[in-house]
Amino acid sequence: MAAIITETQSIKEAVTSINTIELNKFSRLLSRILQKLHLKEERTFSEEEEQKLQSALSLDKQDLSLVLDTTAFILEQAVYHNVKPASLKQQLEKIHLSPEKAEAFYQAWTAVCPDVVEKVRQRIFAPKSWNMSDGSSTFRWPSPPKPS
Repeated sequence: MAAIITETQSIKEAVTSINTIELNKFSRLLSRILQKLHLKEERTFSEEEEQKLQSALSLDKQDLSLVLDTTAFILEQAVYHNVKPASLKQQLEKIHLSPEKAEAFYQAWTAVCPDVVEKVRQRIFAPKSWNMSDGSSTFRWPSPPKPS
């Protein structure tokens, strides 16, 4: 399978930061990101939670943002390309993610892959609601042309 993650400068920086995070903390972070991955309009963490994460993970705001965005990006790519867990793990090791962090991705992705892929597909392919809060429809079919 072709690589889904290109080792850009920002990916390298994120990997460096991810590799410094304690494994159990990273696993919980990964789990939370996976829970919210299908909710595109919703933030994974509130401002207050991000401040607590900065302290807990010993990262500044910019590094935390990079870690969160990169982790979500990797998972979104895995969904988009329907990557198998073992392949994801191999690709993460190729971009120099530590073996234990690659294993954390592998374990998390193995546990939730089908569910996350299905939720993302539903978000992408589900029809948008055309109803107003009072239940009336806002969608109107165009009127047929009047005979001349």
